[in-house]
Amino acid sequence: MAAHWMPFTGNRQFKADPRFIVAAEGAYLIDAEGRRVFDGLSGLWCTGLGHGRREIVEAVSRQVATLDYSPAFQFGHPLSFELANRIVERMPAGLNRVFFTASGSEAADTALKIARAYWRARGQAGKTRFIGRAKGYHGVNFGGISVGGIAGNRKLFGQAVEADHLPHTQPPAGSFFRGQPPAQAPYALGLAEQLLDLIALHDASTIAAVIVEPFSGSAGVVVPPQGYLQRLREICTAHDILLIFDEVITGFGRCGAWTGAEAFGVVPDMINFAKQVTNGVQPLGGVVVRQDIYDTFMAAGGPEYALELPHGYTYSAHPVACAAALASLQLLQQDEALARVRALAPVFEAKVHALRGISPYLTDIRNYGLAAGLTLAPVPGEPLRRPFEVAMRMWAKGFYVRYGGDTVQLAPPFISTEAEVDRLVDALGETLRGLA
Repeated sequence: MAAHWMPFTGNRQFKADPRFIVAAEGAYLIDAEGRRVFDGLSGLWCTGLGHGRREIVEAVSRQVATLDYSPAFQFGHPLSFELANRIVERMPAGLNRVFFTASGSEAADTALKIARAYWRARGQAGKTRFIGRAKGYHGVNFGGISVGGIAGNRKLFGQAVEADHLPHTQPPAGSFFRGQPPAQAPYALGLAEQLLDLIALHDASTIAAVIVEPFSGSAGVVVPPQGYLQRLREICTAHDILLIFDEVITGFGRCGAWTGAEAFGVVPDMINFAKQVTNGVQPLGGVVVRQDIYDTFMAAGGPEYALELPHGYTYSAHPVACAAALASLQLLQQDEALARVRALAPVFEAKVHALRGISPYLTDIRNYGLAAGLTLAPVPGEPLRRPFEVAMRMWAKGFYVRYGGDTVQLAPPFISTEAEVDRLVDALGETLRGLA
């Protein structure tokens, strides 16, 4: 095992006590001992339809046998255009041009580059600054960690792209809000207005874009209060600043809607996507932009063969990934997955909030759609220890959950039954009761 330097993993601990997954089926992972482990995070927020779906397997197999790779630059293949149309059908009105990447991290950097290039093409080259949000996660490339607001993902790497950050929207410990917190919660008052303070500090003429997740997933399901995203939209519009929604986690079903934009009732200027678009079967991401943003690049002049946007990846719109995405989108429709999420979400909410008071170390619970984050009080001097211990004990009991920072995170598959949700949360409750 020595040769593999594993991502986002305590390599020393893992290699001393490995946890191997060798197969998966439906809502379950299968470990090296043959145990069926309930997938309580849908892979990494990406396998809501369950593992091993025959329709996706067959689509990928056919595509590998037909066209396993196609040059991404200067040539095209039919599936990418078909997929772009299918994605646009599920986007808010007006967002209708899709630029494909191979991941959410690449989507974040692509959106930031498009934002800067757009303003330069508009004759406003001074609009280069980005504004992210504390506790935000936008992948691991230099642009993404710059606008991201999780300190542990940034501090090791030094200075990156210049960016400022809005305060996070996480309520105080002990709030235990169900779903979206009320606009009049004391902590929520003025949160969005702090964007005006950053505009006053830097001037709108220097700010290219604001980028936020509809709810922050990797930070522990941090849900914005009512009216917050709407107010960000108003401020960005008033000051000619682009608003980017990073929907790598919230897109394609997790919120019970095709997008978080739809769920929260706010239309941004760009949407980043990845993860669930292929049900995790193949790497694929992208950015969906407004028509007028695309038109600005097309109207830049020069010969028609010239590049309007000198940007892209070897695996942009990979044909096998496009086949997986088309099959996944079809299954989301065929399974009525969004309706299933909406039906299961209240059951999930009630179950996770019933954990309140089960342990003195459980300081808050937050949820939206089929996602929940639980905050745990730190062990003195070891703030990350309790979530790690919970996740390892849950694995031993046959449940996979995510731990990150001071949180434990749940995101069960869309195909989960109420009985499976009950077992997942009951096991978590038993584990929390045993914490010291």
